[in-house]
Amino acid sequence: MGVRARIETALTEALKPERLEVIDESHLHAGHAGARPEGETHFRVRIVSGAFSGLSRVDRHRRVNQLLAGELSGPVHALAIDARSPEEPGRP
Repeated sequence: MGVRARIETALTEALKPERLEVIDESHLHAGHAGARPEGETHFRVRIVSGAFSGLSRVDRHRRVNQLLAGELSGPVHALAIDARSPEEPGRP
């Protein structure tokens, strides 16, 4: 299973999102620090989940980072997060 699939599985199992996008942006960072030729180092996550209701933006990011700690300590060099609750305007 690739890094993207592991991220999707971890977030889906823990947060039961209404919407989830995991975008591999590694190609945009070729030649930069942390980039590997095979990719899967830089990701963007857009997620809408009821699990984020009542949480601050910082707490949402902390939750995602905790769930992906294994990936972040290994193959993932950078992770951009847009985490929202279903009732928020401007949902991703």
